[in-house]
Amino acid sequence: MKLSHVMKLSFPAIALGFVALGLSTNPADAATATTTFGVTATVQATCLVSATPLAFGTYTGAVATSTSAVSVTCTNTTPYNVGLSAGLASGATVTTRQMTGPASALLGYALFSDPARTVNWGQTIGTDTVTGTGNGGAQAITVYGQATAGQFVAPGSYTDTITATVTY
Repeated sequence: MKLSHVMKLSFPAIALGFVALGLSTNPADAATATTTFGVTATVQATCLVSATPLAFGTYTGAVATSTSAVSVTCTNTTPYNVGLSAGLASGATVTTRQMTGPASALLGYALFSDPARTVNWGQTIGTDTVTGTGNGGAQAITVYGQATAGQFVAPGSYTDTITATVTY
């Protein structure tokens, strides 16, 4: 066969030939394969707690009341107990809390879980703590404080620190 008789084909003619044969001028169509995988997590029960100060203001010898808010944030459906410590004064208990003032003078007060100030708030689970169930959001619990009347102690500033403990 003579070279002069070889057919010269242009690019469009070659492309048409591929298309006619069911072939593409583009790269081969991609094949795919799929799989699935599991996604897991374990949510651990957890709680956070914070509180606002309880300030009686100026004590004049008359009954003084005040409140504080303990904020508890626990994972949804987590049951919890909130206990309040006796405070820092030497000899204080959850039923005889005391603030310390000048020259170690003491001013007695109590903390309650009800607005009538009749249910002492302590730290023994099942006896004098406050219970709740977490909902994933902050839950405010009011602490009701009362300094009893008739305490004629030395003038000055009196303080105490209470620890709120959440058991869950």
